[in-house]
Amino acid sequence: MKKTVIILILNFIATMLVAQSDIRLNNDWTKTYIINPASITDQYLWEFNMSDREQWVGVQGAPRTDFLSGTVYLDDLYTQFGFKLRYDKIGITTTCDADLTYAYALSLDKYWKLNMGLGLNFQMLGYDRSKINSLTANDPTVYARLLNENNINSEIGFELINKYYKFGVASKNIFSLFAPINKLYTNTNYVYGMYRDYTHDYINLGYGVCGIQYSNMYQAEFNLTGYFKSTPQTNPFQLGLVFRTWGEVGVLFGLDLSHNFRMSYSYDYNFSGISNASFGTQELMLTYRVDKVFKCKNCW
Repeated sequence: MKKTVIILILNFIATMLVAQSDIRLNNDWTKTYIINPASITDQYLWEFNMSDREQWVGVQGAPRTDFLSGTVYLDDLYTQFGFKLRYDKIGITTTCDADLTYAYALSLDKYWKLNMGLGLNFQMLGYDRSKINSLTANDPTVYARLLNENNINSEIGFELINKYYKFGVASKNIFSLFAPINKLYTNTNYVYGMYRDYTHDYINLGYGVCGIQYSNMYQAEFNLTGYFKSTPQTNPFQLGLVFRTWGEVGVLFGLDLSHNFRMSYSYDYNFSGISNASFGTQELMLTYRVDKVFKCKNCW
């Protein structure tokens, strides 16, 4: 009987892990590079992002995600090189994704650009078996599913942008469509559209919608953000709301600590059954940007 209970618990954990295989970071509304290798940051030479997300605070073994990324944009080549590193831990399971990305910016006319990106992912899956208690030591029924794995995967994306609009599509874990890679790395697809004001008013608005599909699950997100200016040229402070289907609402907050350094924080609350045990989810992101150095041509 105890063996059956253990197996049922493991099956439940595996199902929950599939649902968590694409843990969403709230800050991808302002950093779409998190989900799309085609997202180019061409205002700066270098940009680095580091974030920590604690999901379902108060629930033992709840997901925790650490994320690190960096990009460099080369104006002469219309090219961006980047890397992403994500570490997820939920219960006894850890996953780590290390991604290398390439993107190219194609100017369609005076106003519109088409960014195209590719990524190559090295993915690692591991289990902490020391935290499993089974009726029989080294029970093969329990441990047969808990094997460490390493896989190679890929991603692709496109973004159509101008000053005010951004439309994107992206697909992650493409190799999972053609190879029996473990179910934690299921193919995941995104489509999104965003709009943002750029006026001299002291408050500008931005809003967007994003659809996500992974495995046989579908989800939609909606965002509304206000950008508050201290001068007509700067946006040091932002405050936004995000809503996800399945009953999740979040608040987004961003602040420029200096010209190059920015802090972003979010808190979201899920109104489903998990709310009985959780205080919500919090996420903190730090961004550091390196300005370009423009060389004077034909100067005396």
